[in-house]
Amino acid sequence: MPQSNTTTSNDSRWIAVLTRNAEADGTFYYAVKTTGVYCRPSCPARTAKPENVQFYDSAQDAKAAGFRPCLRCKPDQPSLQTQQASKIAEVCRLIEMAESEPNLAEMAALAGLSVHHFHRLFKAITGLTPKAYATAHRAKRVRKELAQCNTVTKAIYEAGYNSNSRFYEKSPQMLGMTPTNYRAGGANSQIRFAIGECSLGSILIALSERGVCAIALGDDPECLSRELQDRFPQAELIGGDSDFEQLIAKVIGFVEAPSLGLTLPLDVRGTAFQQRVWQALQEIPSGTTVSYAEIAKRIGQPKAVRAVAGACAANTLAIAIPCHRVVRTNGSLSGYRWGVKRKAELLRREKDTCPIGLLKNTPLRCSMPLACPA
Repeated sequence: MPQSNTTTSNDSRWIAVLTRNAEADGTFYYAVKTTGVYCRPSCPARTAKPENVQFYDSAQDAKAAGFRPCLRCKPDQPSLQTQQASKIAEVCRLIEMAESEPNLAEMAALAGLSVHHFHRLFKAITGLTPKAYATAHRAKRVRKELAQCNTVTKAIYEAGYNSNSRFYEKSPQMLGMTPTNYRAGGANSQIRFAIGECSLGSILIALSERGVCAIALGDDPECLSRELQDRFPQAELIGGDSDFEQLIAKVIGFVEAPSLGLTLPLDVRGTAFQQRVWQALQEIPSGTTVSYAEIAKRIGQPKAVRAVAGACAANTLAIAIPCHRVVRTNGSLSGYRWGVKRKAELLRREKDTCPIGLLKNTPLRCSMPLACPA
């Protein structure tokens, strides 16, 4: 249907065309009646007059209306972003299938790019450098092999390490404990913990040698204790001493008055993807919220909205990693590991106690080590 100048100018899609918004590519196409071609929103060609523009939901619709594809943006072919993502996905498969880590030049050659361009593009798409991605994948393989192999040595070699020494240099950061103890379900490792009470109910805080490894909220202290035991079945759980009580008081103080801020060393263990999501959560200023879709964009994977929600649900460090600040696109509250009512109350307190002018300067401050992806 022909569109008037006013209709086109008032259409939100026209703004995407004027700004050549690459993020809008694939969501719609526009055709120019005077040239007979159809384009992507990001097409670098000279901007047409709005009265000559028509919008279509798909390239097929534009083609059916008699328009031919633009020779500059080539809307009938995969977008540049799609092509780049496909190349990086192919390299990721190479890393995952290779017995030993491929070097940067080999990976760049597979993608058909220069080493510098490849390295920059890989990090932009995955959120990790090729080296960090390979390390994360190898750590995942180590965990899998430790659970399946009869000996630690066999697990190390099955995971792709050429020598025991190279693995043992990195195992504390990778596993949070020795390989033997990890294989035994956390045996010989100590975790101090304590359970206190706050206005949101019972709160459990657990501390490993590396940092705080659990913060949980609930109604039943015994249930919180059992959940900790299930997570670390072979670890030695030790009740907190007087020094530990200060840590409990510090966390409870933040729950009651978010404006106080919170600084904690954290022992965070998760997949490479979860690590990226949790890092993004820590950058959300207190008193504000963002959507799951926005977090997905921030980590460079705009289509991974469900995976982002899954990473939020997998968070075991309430408040310290503020997954309560993530909401649905329409602003409504979604599920929360420790109860939607607690989520709503935490958000209310943060907004009530955080001056608007200071929002951007008061994010939750935690030192989260990123060297232990699963």
